[in-house]
Amino acid sequence: MIRTTELTKSFGQILAVDGIDLDVRGGDIYGFLGANGSGKTTTVRMLLGLVLASSGEIDVLGKQIPKHGKAVLPRVGALVEGPGAYPHLSGRRNLALLDAAGAGGSRSTRAARIEAVLEQVGLGGVDKRPVKAYSLGMRQRLGLAAALLRKPELLILDEPTNGLDPQGIREIRDLLLALHAGGTTVFLSSHLLAEVEQLCTRVGVLDRGRLVLQDQLDTLTAPTGNSVIRTPDTDRAHALLDGRVLGRDGDRLTVAGTDAATLNALLVREGIRVSELGPDRRTLEQVVLEAATNSGSDRIPAVEPATPVEPATPVEPATPVATATPPRVSG
Repeated sequence: MIRTTELTKSFGQILAVDGIDLDVRGGDIYGFLGANGSGKTTTVRMLLGLVLASSGEIDVLGKQIPKHGKAVLPRVGALVEGPGAYPHLSGRRNLALLDAAGAGGSRSTRAARIEAVLEQVGLGGVDKRPVKAYSLGMRQRLGLAAALLRKPELLILDEPTNGLDPQGIREIRDLLLALHAGGTTVFLSSHLLAEVEQLCTRVGVLDRGRLVLQDQLDTLTAPTGNSVIRTPDTDRAHALLDGRVLGRDGDRLTVAGTDAATLNALLVREGIRVSELGPDRRTLEQVVLEAATNSGSDRIPAVEPATPVEPATPVEPATPVATATPPRVSG
């Protein structure tokens, strides 16, 4: 679905993206992780042809970008940084203009399709107020609705839950899972590790422009071969298991080995209370921090430019959905 080779982007003396090789496969919910300023948004813009790479190659849906952007991007839904809209028009009117510009299907089904995507993103009951009166969360939902108008094969999202409350985040998570179940591949750029851990099947970690990790999430968070015990009798348990304890954090002990039945029997026999006993797994946070630590990078993180500095390719201009505020029109 997405493949890059030695993809690099420099802005003057700033190296924002440093030779990354992305591998996003059909059927993935791919979490693209990294701190603010790590190069995530610049990478997403290059994938959509909004910024030209300094070097390297980009393939999206089997075609080179930006060369074949005109053929590829109608099959891609995108929301980058923040949704673009005419602030003086309503959400429905904005979607109608976008659909008329070729983002959706026939005119006869336009109203029904707009209502369907608004319902999908939780804006089914929105009134005729202008977008400038929307909250940040409502704007995010509208941008996602715009990305869904074309029923994309690939959905590229940059921080799609920005501005949403916990309920809204969960609703968007459920929506993305439903789209994925229907065959849509999702590329999700985020710095919210907990959300990615609940949602994604595969992750890539960007640290100061370098891709320092890329693998299946279940592989990265697989059991370590050790066990975890939580007990209010931590001191007694630690003394009993002396020599097997690998680490201690409050009431949590990490113990060598995975024979939970024998371990539990030993603790119970000694009258030690056990509130949790199970296999030890690394969290995504631990995986990401370890990858960043091991990357060996000593460069100062670059601040990503807020606006692309190059025009789109003159061969076939790219036209992704709802990635920038459109020009004003008269009337």
